Amino acid sequence: MADRLGGHLVSGHVDGVGEVLRFDPVGDNRLLEIRAPEALSRYVARKGSITVNGVSLTTNSVSGACFSINLIPHTLEATTLGGLRPGDRVNLEIDLIARYCERMLNCRDDV
Repeated sequence: MADRLGGHLVSGHVDGVGEVLRFDPVGDNRLLEIRAPEALSRYVARKGSITVNGVSLTTNSVSGACFSINLIPHTLEATTLGGLRPGDRVNLEIDLIARYCERMLNCRDDV
C-alpha cells in the first residue's frame, strides 16, 4: 500500500455465488449480466467494484440483485471470463470498502 493504488481492493475470498444471466456481444465487447445472492446485492453499487471469478471489475448498472459489467477485449483475452455462458455460476467477492462501511454503520457500543 506504499505505492499508488491503481485498481480495486480485494482480498481473494469468495463471498457468494452468482448466476450469469446474459453474455451478449456489444461490438468488440461483451455485456455480462449477473444475479447476485440477495444477501450480497446491497453491496453492489453502480460504477462500483466487484470481483467475478477472481477478476476485479467495475459495474455498469445495478437493478435489485442483478448487475451488469462491460467486458473489453483485453479482459476477455487475458482472463477466463470470455468462456462464460448464461446459466454459469460465478464466484463473487464484494467490495472491501462496502464491507467496512456496513460494519461502521451497524456497529453497536455493547458488542
